[in-house]
Amino acid sequence: MTASGVFSAVLIGAVIGIFARLVLPGRQRISVLMTVIIGIAAALLGTWLAQQVGVKTTSGIDWIELIFQIGLAAIGIALISGRGGWGTRGGWGTRSGSRGRRGVP
Repeated sequence: MTASGVFSAVLIGAVIGIFARLVLPGRQRISVLMTVIIGIAAALLGTWLAQQVGVKTTSGIDWIELIFQIGLAAIGIALISGRGGWGTRGGWGTRSGSRGRRGVP
């Protein structure tokens, strides 16, 4: 991979990661570097998934491919930041720091 290819992957990954963080509700407690890494992985996986589904590459913006990429990045960010509810006490419906019952320290 050339230097321009690496730069393009980082730039596209950052944009995909930022869009994914905008789609997710609330605050995500992960670093910018992790956001970019998840965005790069989601961009690659989303492109592959779109090709498997039969989305053709066009000369313009591939909106369906972009939706796949942002959706996968949002899932990745939710899982990494602990907002997915898998194995964590604070899932989608709970507030940060809440124990679920009133009056319990």
